Amino acid sequence: MVQLHSYHDIGAPREIIWGLLIDFGNIEAWWPKNAPVEIERIDIEGSGAGMIRHMYNVGFEDPVSERLDSLDLENYIIKLSIIGDRPAGLLYYQARGQLTELNNGGCRLTYDSEFMAEEGREDEAKEFLLGAYGLMYIGFDGIAESTE
Repeated sequence: MVQLHSYHDIGAPREIIWGLLIDFGNIEAWWPKNAPVEIERIDIEGSGAGMIRHMYNVGFEDPVSERLDSLDLENYIIKLSIIGDRPAGLLYYQARGQLTELNNGGCRLTYDSEFMAEEGREDEAKEFLLGAYGLMYIGFDGIAESTE
């Protein structure tokens, strides 16, 4: 099992970013507009914990499907998994994101994940995931800029 740890400080209040994270089916609200991976459409199954968002990206036949595993509203923790046909050789993926307040009025998103990948594709999977985290951070920075 490979573990990744990442965090990013965002210049927007925790409540704003949390509201976007827990609106799980509306990833397009914060996904960067000029991202190299463009979302074509999102299909949603269910609601609340257990819901799945199928993200169809331009140029890719299969969606990336993420399941909302749990929300801890009191501690600002979200857990999710990639399920179904997984990209980049992923065999298993689960992540935990937590928002904490910063003294400057912003917040920190700490993102811890673990994954297993097909033999020989571990680096590809890691780069895919780190790239997705980078786009997530860019998107939230864009939200912070619009709240200034």
